[in-house]
Amino acid sequence: MAKDEINYVWTDKKRTLFGLPLSFTRYYLTPTKFITRVGFINVEEDEIDLYKIIDKSVSRPLTQRLFGCGTIIIHSKDADTPTKEVKSIKCVRQVANLIDKYMNQMRDRYGIRGRDMVGVIPGDINDDVSVDADIF
Repeated sequence: MAKDEINYVWTDKKRTLFGLPLSFTRYYLTPTKFITRVGFINVEEDEIDLYKIIDKSVSRPLTQRLFGCGTIIIHSKDADTPTKEVKSIKCVRQVANLIDKYMNQMRDRYGIRGRDMVGVIPGDINDDVSVDADIF
């Protein structure tokens, strides 16, 4: 994939020792997808459509905080990757806000809201509704 083919909103590498980008894991954010590319010789890519993201959280352990890094944990309705950790990236709060911004744009484009992404709630009023024939 050539760099000029895709419009990247944000890109970064996984940070290692002392917050240096000495890793073969690369993260890309486009207006529609979050892409993770891992590897040097054998390269594997994983994509998550932004409208499928259900929730995300930010983790900033002490070792990452010392070097200005953090981790974003993404929960999605993606069949391949229900949970993805975007490990040890710089400016974690700004990246989380970018993901929110483009996620909401994609949801608005497809007319999807958070409640549309949730499955059946156990104990819902429509669960196991049995009709008693003697009533009618």
